[in-house]
Amino acid sequence: MKFATTKDILLKGIQSVQSAINTKSSLPILSNILVEATADNLILTTTDLDIGIVSTIPVKPSIAGAITIPAKKFSDIIKELPDSEAISISVKKNNLVTIDCEKSSFKIMGLPKEEFPQLPEFKDKDSVTLQQKKLRAMLKLTSFAISHDETRYVLNGILVVIKPTFIRLVATDGRRLAMMEDKIQLPKTLERKFIIPTKTINELDRTLGDDGEVKIFFSDNQIFFDTGSTRIVSRLIEGEFPNYEQVIPKESKDKIAVPRAKFLAAIKRVALFTNPESMAVKVDVARDKVVLSKSAPYLGEARVEIEADYKGKEMSVGFNPDYLTDHLKCTDQETIYLELVDPDKPGVIRIGSEYVYVVLPMQI
Repeated sequence: MKFATTKDILLKGIQSVQSAINTKSSLPILSNILVEATADNLILTTTDLDIGIVSTIPVKPSIAGAITIPAKKFSDIIKELPDSEAISISVKKNNLVTIDCEKSSFKIMGLPKEEFPQLPEFKDKDSVTLQQKKLRAMLKLTSFAISHDETRYVLNGILVVIKPTFIRLVATDGRRLAMMEDKIQLPKTLERKFIIPTKTINELDRTLGDDGEVKIFFSDNQIFFDTGSTRIVSRLIEGEFPNYEQVIPKESKDKIAVPRAKFLAAIKRVALFTNPESMAVKVDVARDKVVLSKSAPYLGEARVEIEADYKGKEMSVGFNPDYLTDHLKCTDQETIYLELVDPDKPGVIRIGSEYVYVVLPMQI
């Protein structure tokens, strides 16, 4: 195998796959990058057996072949090479990889391709095609509600529900729930439900762009995302996701319309007086205003008032401020429509008919 390229191109490819490298595995091959030189491209692959990432680089090799290279050492070497010079990489029959650049030369031992785990094929599986920008926005508005409690493993990811007329994403940690739906026309027989783990969600966030499509293939326990230049294959979380539909309140007629930027700033200011033992921020709603406040013993208190469009009844509700800011930081809506029915009932934020965010109240 032999090819030549630039530092920027090669380093970008390495960085796009390095999050699937497992340096702590008892299998040394999992800490390596599989480098395959085909007739037209250079293909980099990594896997930790739960997730696999494949990146195709626009490099035309002079000699085809394949080798696996220790990922960290390979990345460290490429990072230290000069920016302007071409990098030449070749492999001898004894798996010795030679890296040449300007007057620098490195030799590093690789492992044969045959020892690297083979990623599954999805050629004949069901698939859905979405705009990358749309899927990225859907993930952004739901992923912050994923649970990080490993004892509730079915909540450590996003539920995807696919029906002939829509695709829906749902995430919850038991104290809040985010759900987003996109109308789409699919085959009438296509109905699926599966849970994508957090690590895969994070990788998609790094990979998806503002242009182009992503094709999604799925089997019973694995999923495959193909953006063209990058492909991600992942195991799915096994288990039964809770019945999320029963916890979503019916839409309220009385909505509190508040400017998003001012609401977010007010919550951040008042949250300065919270602590792990007392997280609840008090939200008072009255005619045409919302007042946020927090009193902390031996410390002091904070109070911020913002204007609102509201004609309903007055009430006071306690919320964890982080649960509100998590959503407000992810949306670009200028106006937030908050629904509050009762102090002991969940608060709800909706965006049209496609998005709903439910937050349980706290005692104040």
